[in-house]
Order: sequence, then structure tokens, then C-alpha cells
Amino acid sequence: MKKKIVILPGDGIGKEVTTSGKKVLEQIAECFGHEFIFDEALIGHDAIEATGNPLPDESLVKMKSCDAILFGAVGHPKYDNDPTLPVRPEQGLLKMRKELGLYANLRPIKLFDELLEASSIKPEVLRGADILFFRELTGDVYFGERGRTNNNDTAFDTMIYSRYEVERIAHKAFKAAQTRRKKLTSVDKANVLESSRLWRSVVQEVAKHYPDVVVDHMFVDAAAMKLIQNPRSFDVVLTGNLFGDILTDEASQIAGSMGMLASASIGDAVGLYEPIHGSAHDITGKGIANPLASILSAALLLDISFGLKEESESVIRAVEKTLKEGYRTRDIADEHTPQEKILGTEVMGNMVCNQIRISQLAEK
Repeated sequence: MKKKIVILPGDGIGKEVTTSGKKVLEQIAECFGHEFIFDEALIGHDAIEATGNPLPDESLVKMKSCDAILFGAVGHPKYDNDPTLPVRPEQGLLKMRKELGLYANLRPIKLFDELLEASSIKPEVLRGADILFFRELTGDVYFGERGRTNNNDTAFDTMIYSRYEVERIAHKAFKAAQTRRKKLTSVDKANVLESSRLWRSVVQEVAKHYPDVVVDHMFVDAAAMKLIQNPRSFDVVLTGNLFGDILTDEASQIAGSMGMLASASIGDAVGLYEPIHGSAHDITGKGIANPLASILSAALLLDISFGLKEESESVIRAVEKTLKEGYRTRDIADEHTPQEKILGTEVMGNMVCNQIRISQLAEK
């Protein structure tokens, strides 16, 4: 198979972790006889510094002409410390989602048994948790009308959804539920918000097309509590942009660290794959960022965009084997982890590549 992949390192640790994700894809290509052609493009703070634009036209052209995208992160403390700056890295991310039609964000929350002790939640509560989030990406307060009134002393952001936006992601979520435990939880705030009432009514209509899937509806505050109380009660979770942003970050504690969570943003064309963590400038350049979320995002890329399930599973097994052998990055290490088993970003990535190579040699 011959495919073109665009790497978007972005900002902060995005550059470091995507290097490991790319190495794993190169290792897969070598072991399984594929040809992956790589290109890079600018986005975020680096793009602003170079061009004045958080998403240059050249980057967008590259993305629209490739087969899949591996993305790092965007963000910089400069913008966090000055909310008045008109041009911001996150604008590039939102524009990219719109331009590429990436309306569905898939975030699998699956706990490796080796990391049961890495979470602050009790192991007996976590064991066996396996959740697939579908977060809508192109509507909600991120894209609604916003502004200031009353001499700049009042601010507003409009939460807005259209029927078609809810329908298209609901169909994808129901189809995924059919391949899993056939249970879907739709999360909204229909007791308060009109946009959530539309969301709930559309999901109920779509549910009629999938009679084999059991559907329940849950308010977002109740869902936030239930995620910690009994994460095993969830299978597929379908929710809007804002609620999905918050709930999936909360769910990172189920997996032990945000450094373990991969995601896929898909629509009807090219797919984008990224870890859910941010640019983490507090650890940028220290070589200690966890690359496993980027590596697991590469596994999603292989499966969803290229249909290479065997190759994808080989990446996941390599991560699992690395963890079973006791290797950790600092964010998932505990007091029982020997110092020599705590690895930096590059070495952890190389370790996973070695596991892929060893596994394939053993099978030949």
C-alpha cells in the first residue's frame, strides 16, 4: 500500500511526540511492506511566527491532498497570558476542522491493565473500562456568534446546533455501537438548553434506524459524576463539542494520564489523528513527554483511514508489551517504578518500534 501522510508537529511537545508517532508508522511500513510518503506543514504558534497566519494556505493545500494527517498540538503561554491577542494558535485548529469537514472526534478510553495503579481512581472501579466517545466538532459555542456589549463589560457566546450536524455524527456513533456492546449514551443538558433539546430529539429520531442499540440519555453533570463512579457502565458516548471537550479530559484519568489518550477527527474525506493532550510548554524541550498517545493515534490512523487492522493491532500490542515489561514515562510512573525503567520521549518511542520489529521477526 502506498499512502501520503502529512505530519503537523504544531507547538510545544507536539513536535516531540509526533516524531515518535512518525517513527512507528515508518516501522510499520518497513515490517509490512507499505510505502508511506511523509510531508510536514505549519499550524499554530509556529505558523503565526512564520507567516502571521495560524493556518497558512500552503498547509491547508497539503492536508487536502493527502491520505491522512498525524497532528501534535497547538498553543503557547504567550496567548494564555494575553487574551486580547486577535490572532491565536487555536484559530488554526478550528479552521482546519471546518475546512476539512472534520465533524466527528473519536476518543477511545481504554485502560491498559498495567496502568491500573497510575490513575487516582480505585483499580476495582476502573478494571475493564472501555469507552468510545463521539464528540461533535463543528458546532456549539466554539462556532456560534460571540461578542461584547455594555461597554465591553458583558460577554456572550452562542451555543448553536443544526439538525444535520447532530444527525451525521449520531449515525456514526450508532454504527460504532453496533460493532461493540450495542449501547449508546447521549449526553446533553436538555433540562436547561434549547440546543440540547434539539440534540436529544434528533438522537431519538436517529435511534429508530438502529433498533439493536440500547440508547439512554444523560445530563452532562450526571455523566461527569458517573464517569468517575462507574466508568464500566458506558460503551459509546455521543455528545456535543463543549461537553465532549470537558468529559474526555476527565476520562483521561481512567487511562491514567492524558499522555495515553489518542483521538481521531473524521468526516467524509481525510482523517486527522492526534493525542488529546495540549502543547504542555512546561515540559517542552525536556524530552520527558509521553509519546504513547501519539503512537496510539498512529494506530487509529492505520485502522480508520487505511483499513490496516492487523498493522494497527500490532502497534497496540507493542505498546502493551512495552508497558508489561515495566517501562514508563514520568507521567505514568509510580513510586514502585525503578528509575532505570523511566524513559524519555525518544527512548520510549524507540522501545515501541523495537517491539513491533521483534514481533514481526518472530512471526516470519
